[in-house]
Amino acid sequence: MKGIRDWVFGQLLSKSLASTGPLSGSGSFFSEEPVNEESDDPAHMAQLESSSPTSDTSCSSNCNQETGSPQSLEQVAADSYQPNHEVEVKKADSLTKIEDLRINFFRLLLRFGQSHDNLLVAKVLHRLHLAAAIRAGESNLKRVKADGARTVAAEQEASGTPELNFSLRILVLGKTGVGKSATINSVFDQPKAPTDAFRPATEHIKEVVGSINGVKVTFIDTPGFLPSSTSNLRRNRKIMLSVRRFIRKSPPDIVLFFERLDLINMGYCDFPLLKLMTEVFGNAVWFNTILVMTHGSSTPEGPTGYPISYESYVTQCTGLMQHYINQAVSDSKLENPVVLVENNPHCKKNLMGESVLPNGQVWKSHFLLFCICTKVLGDANTLLEFEGGIELGPLITPRVPSLPHLLSSFLKHRSTPCPSESEPEVDEILLSDADEEDDYDQLPPIRIMTKSQFEKLTKSLKKDYLDELDYRETLYLKKQLKDESRRRRERKLSGEENFGEDSNSDPQQASPEAVLLPDMAVPPSFDSDCTIHRYRCLVTSDQWLVRPVLDPQGWDHDVGFDGVNMETAIEIRKNVHASITGQMSKDKQDFSIQSECAAAYADPRGRTYSVGLDVQSSGKGTIYTVHSNTKLKNLKQNVTECGVSLTSFGNKYYVGTKLEDTMLVGKQLKFVVNAGQMRCSEQVAYGGSLEATLRGGDYPVRDDRISLSMSALSFKKEMVLGGGFQSEFRPVRGMRMAVNANLNSQNMGQVNIKISSSEHIEIALVSVFSIFKAILHKKMTENKSREVLEMG
Repeated sequence: MKGIRDWVFGQLLSKSLASTGPLSGSGSFFSEEPVNEESDDPAHMAQLESSSPTSDTSCSSNCNQETGSPQSLEQVAADSYQPNHEVEVKKADSLTKIEDLRINFFRLLLRFGQSHDNLLVAKVLHRLHLAAAIRAGESNLKRVKADGARTVAAEQEASGTPELNFSLRILVLGKTGVGKSATINSVFDQPKAPTDAFRPATEHIKEVVGSINGVKVTFIDTPGFLPSSTSNLRRNRKIMLSVRRFIRKSPPDIVLFFERLDLINMGYCDFPLLKLMTEVFGNAVWFNTILVMTHGSSTPEGPTGYPISYESYVTQCTGLMQHYINQAVSDSKLENPVVLVENNPHCKKNLMGESVLPNGQVWKSHFLLFCICTKVLGDANTLLEFEGGIELGPLITPRVPSLPHLLSSFLKHRSTPCPSESEPEVDEILLSDADEEDDYDQLPPIRIMTKSQFEKLTKSLKKDYLDELDYRETLYLKKQLKDESRRRRERKLSGEENFGEDSNSDPQQASPEAVLLPDMAVPPSFDSDCTIHRYRCLVTSDQWLVRPVLDPQGWDHDVGFDGVNMETAIEIRKNVHASITGQMSKDKQDFSIQSECAAAYADPRGRTYSVGLDVQSSGKGTIYTVHSNTKLKNLKQNVTECGVSLTSFGNKYYVGTKLEDTMLVGKQLKFVVNAGQMRCSEQVAYGGSLEATLRGGDYPVRDDRISLSMSALSFKKEMVLGGGFQSEFRPVRGMRMAVNANLNSQNMGQVNIKISSSEHIEIALVSVFSIFKAILHKKMTENKSREVLEMG
């Protein structure tokens, strides 16, 4: 069970910083906008929640017009020094009301028999004194320090004059059958609300009014919600909308959310109901809410048959309940006070005849003290006009990119849109193989066997036959590359290359017709089986390729497409190429875009100049990056590249520079070394890497390779060293394997193995082991959590 200390500190934080939903009802929880009770549209309800009344916030609006921003505590304290007569008069009036509130609070403590030494009472008094001191300033500081409220309260309570002006208005929410009406009857010690153990007793919203020790207490009893399910969603929403309309004219001071303590276990999950409450009433409703756990005397038995620790059991249950509330409001800093209630007439009683819980606490007096303190803090918040302090919900602060991350991305090799970027390297390798004795045209013809003929061969003959086919395929592909390289050199020498001409196309060949690509596989669902209306992707001779982006977990299950991808690569003029790649994704709440645009000019003397623009969404902001690269081929086997980049995000700019050198040793060994820096304001990150790649003997026909890399990154006087291993090869015929592993000096790394095959289907059995292991781990976790809950 949450202690009084935790709740008070949470209340002090929320009230001192002026919560958006003060208990007096000036927040968005008590909107004055008309509500459509039959509306089931969450977007419409969210629009209703965003509105806020103007009658209770006129003063704060006037103050904000002067400063241009919501007032914080520091601004309020600064405003107290202004030599404005109206401000001083208003300030004195607020201090007078706070003094009256403090006197009323002492009178309530006397009436309900609460000690001034109670920790909760002491914290509330400290909050009132602190808030009044902030509002008073230096001129009235002595007045605030004068402590005569306790004496005045005792005199007024003894004489009975003036009459105590204090009342409680409490809204009761919860599922049906949890004991809302029974708790109201227990608080009043008389049956004021009907109860029924077999069916819902409250069918309409009604006010239950009574008096406790001369204090008027009004409970707004509401129909109970049904358990979370799709069929009950509409009825629960209708109840919440009717409650929202009922409390609009006279908002409550406190909200009580009821749940049975004995029904909360590891399988408990009413998150949909809590989420629906947040959508209908707004996040601010949880600032006013006290969690009331009925059946507070229940203690389940442990595995040994004996009752488990009561305190541990309550802590586990209330912690689980608070976890779901935090998820509903997307804010982990919220902590609601918890009160335990026991309405059973056979509950254990003390010598005064008061019902007590197993821990010896008198629940009724504890319940009333929580309600009084919450109302007092809410009234003080309204009188001192502390508004606009903190917001419930996920933090909206944008994620700022780090310099090491930007530098690592900048140092990675970036290909240019110029198709001849890698051609010189490939041409050199093909020229070195031009004098080989084996040539595809010189091979003798081979008879291609049918499947039945192949099955009749012995195992050794099958292997020889397949090896021969692989050898011929390699020579044929190498011949195609050599012919392509020769035609490219001829065009370059003659200078007769035409705009947009395809090197492999035949002048007599007609342009290809549009081809309809097959539909993407959409996950099975209960949507319509008619797929005629789905988006299609056409492959045409057009230079633009536009296709939908499949998102299996998207919100539109019928279509399954949540975005559009566009790609193109064109030749603007001779030796000038450009490429554009972009993707747009949109769901019900977020919109994101990623785009890469680049243009390159290939100088006939061997130099390449490129410039590009990258756009990427990041939360509510957008990252823009402009980069430029220059490649110089100073030696036959050596290419040097230098680049600069400018990244803009919000009001920050990041400037990066890098230098890269590539060296070829023979036709199989390649070394790449680079170094660079990324700078922002006064911060600088330095980094570099060295990579050695050994390619297969059939390169560039077969892309088999093994790479070893080393990297270093320095930022804020801290250096991180890393190493990596990459390999891609064909272990057996019809199978490809890729291995990627890395490890750094901070003992962080990963190993990734990827196998693809169209013949060896048995490797799919590995997934069965992974699925079984995940299910077993989940089962063990659930059992362990259940044991912790039972053992306390």
